[in-house]
Amino acid sequence: MSKDSKLKQYTGGCLCGAVRFEAEMDLSEPVSRCNCSICTKVGGTQAYPKPSAFRVTAGAEHLGEFRKGSSPNFRSFCKHCGIHCFSAGFVEELGGEFRSVNIQCLDDVDPGELKVVYWDGRHDNWEAGTRDRPWPIRS
Repeated sequence: MSKDSKLKQYTGGCLCGAVRFEAEMDLSEPVSRCNCSICTKVGGTQAYPKPSAFRVTAGAEHLGEFRKGSSPNFRSFCKHCGIHCFSAGFVEELGGEFRSVNIQCLDDVDPGELKVVYWDGRHDNWEAGTRDRPWPIRS
């Protein structure tokens, strides 16, 4: 890591502590929210470490996976407490293969101090990119 890099190692986990992970990310960059059906229900705010900068450090055997249909994208959750900790998959607009971390699961991070941007996943409007206010759920 270069001296000028803003990447920092973060640790996190689920509510009950069965699942733990770490990720190297730059949280001075905006984190994101999406209005797709699962993101709306779960209410997570995501940060995107590089796939190689993310790893489960404990409790992989306690993870369940939710995926809608045949989507390559999935959310990993703790089978004990139900917390959605992180996601993975492939979205071209995110640069292809991705990992995302629910920032609410990070240790010692105050979500109120982070800039949030919004995606319109509900309408598969990925080409529009992000904006500073939520996209409508209904159009």
